[in-house]
Amino acid sequence: MEEIDVKQPKSTVKKGAVYAALVFAAGPFIAYAFVEVMECNNPFLPLNAEVMLLNFGLYISLFLIVWLISGRLRFSCRACAGFCFAWGVANHYVYIFRGRAIFPCDLLSLRTAGNVAGGYSYVPDGYLIGGIVIFIAYMMLTHFIPKERKRAFPGWKIFSACAVSAAAFLLVFFGTNFLQDTEIYVQQWNTTQNGFFLNFAAAIRYSFVTAPDGYSSEAAEQIAADSEASAESGGTAAGTDTVTKPQNVIVIMNESFADMTMYSGLQFNEDPTPFLHSLIGSDNTVSGMMFSPVTGGGTANVEFEYLTGASLSFLPSETVAYQLYMYNGAQSLVSRANAMGYHTIAFHPYDSSGWNRTSVYKWLGFDEQHYEDSVEDPEYIRQYISDSSDYGQLYKWTDETDEPVFLFNVTIQNHSGYSQGWKNLSPDVSLTSDGLLEDTQYLSLMRESDSALEELIDHYKNSDENTMIVFFGDHQPPLSDHFFRTAYGKSLESRTTAEVMEEYEVPFFIWANYDIPEKENVEISSNFLGVLTAQEAGFTLSGYESFLSGVMDELPVITTSGIVSSDGQIFGKASELNAEQQELYRRYSYLSYNYLFDKSGRLESFY
Repeated sequence: MEEIDVKQPKSTVKKGAVYAALVFAAGPFIAYAFVEVMECNNPFLPLNAEVMLLNFGLYISLFLIVWLISGRLRFSCRACAGFCFAWGVANHYVYIFRGRAIFPCDLLSLRTAGNVAGGYSYVPDGYLIGGIVIFIAYMMLTHFIPKERKRAFPGWKIFSACAVSAAAFLLVFFGTNFLQDTEIYVQQWNTTQNGFFLNFAAAIRYSFVTAPDGYSSEAAEQIAADSEASAESGGTAAGTDTVTKPQNVIVIMNESFADMTMYSGLQFNEDPTPFLHSLIGSDNTVSGMMFSPVTGGGTANVEFEYLTGASLSFLPSETVAYQLYMYNGAQSLVSRANAMGYHTIAFHPYDSSGWNRTSVYKWLGFDEQHYEDSVEDPEYIRQYISDSSDYGQLYKWTDETDEPVFLFNVTIQNHSGYSQGWKNLSPDVSLTSDGLLEDTQYLSLMRESDSALEELIDHYKNSDENTMIVFFGDHQPPLSDHFFRTAYGKSLESRTTAEVMEEYEVPFFIWANYDIPEKENVEISSNFLGVLTAQEAGFTLSGYESFLSGVMDELPVITTSGIVSSDGQIFGKASELNAEQQELYRRYSYLSYNYLFDKSGRLESFY
């Protein structure tokens, strides 16, 4: 029997087209909703209008691009929703297992993720089930979109309008400084302020850093050649042969450790850090103030500067280098210690999920890395492992081995916030003026850290092995504006550049249980402290470290908040430097860019 082709009435076709358009138009908003639910976020309440519009813009652009390429509405709805759902599920489990959202750098570790994926539980929770329900409901809506027998592109006017709109949005988002101008930065843990898609896209945007004006691989190569020639003639790299090389090099970056007695506006019932102050001017000690690139938070950026010698001054503000810019095989103080014959260990007595450390520590060349589960019989202060318990692990790693050890330890005891209760902590130190509860808790934590520091030094004073300890805070604590207004005795807006930089100062010292030359009142930024460590430990310097040593001699402090020259002058920005200093700064920016971003022209042997 011959099949009769019965054409559908025009009204039915029109209704089908309208239905398809409505389902397609709803797709970006529904995809946003189920992705945010699976991210454990409320899809709408936390975000301001600007951020929500950017999220919708990204989802709409995705749907439009797939439609314009495929020419099929039904396929576009399903493909885009499926893609977003897959991303949402993956991000859900990364967030549950690692305590943070997915970042672009995680795509470099897919094989590692696959290797360990079997060790987790994938039982769906309420958030995942909620996302699945929304996704399935949308897919059911797409079922009623008429099937397209062939690609059906819209008219050229609609096609052009959609293509231009999507292209313009993406160009502004990825090709301009729009995100920085609107002060939208990447969130490092959850994405409640940005939304997942915007946060991920912002991380991609901030991953692309523009080369400094005039930069080329050849220019960087020439700077490296000039630096190596200068080092050879001046003996910068080889002069460390006469320095005693310790058996143990222990680097401790102490969470939120600061010397608040530096502020003349603060008065205390007793000294928060008496032992730290007793070290100043003592035998075999180099001491002073280190200028951090951050204040109140951002620990990983201080690690980055210390271990690599690169400066955040040359990177987009509010970004985290560990999550955006690091790469496998990056040369560092760690690889230098490895070359000097040290067994290298990274230790942070907290979750391994923070700041992409597990990947970065491997990329930097650490032989081992340890976290909270490595601490035997830990003692807690509030909810964090104490400094004293932390240092007990260091004793084991150094005392129970005969091989040289380089230890990099990031503590956790003093982590914010400072209203967490008083478990194993007494309110011993406080301001004599009106202070908040969090001020007292922070100052009391400093006393505990100071006591643990005294135990640490006493332990290695009695060690038969030559040991060098490098100790510094990562940044000042995130205390209230009231605290800092009291500290300065003025409004924070009226501070000078020098006063603003004070909020970035933390104490540091290099101590040894053998003879080293003493120094006091040293001012240095964290990007140069690693070089100073290498010099004091007698490491043979790389070409890059020799270059940094030369910059440090002239500009010992280069930070995101200001620059300090060797004669003590303070500058708010690089343009205020004299011509010779600007040239040094420019050379430094070229080598930093080459080190981090110039994959084809990277001067591997120089670093």
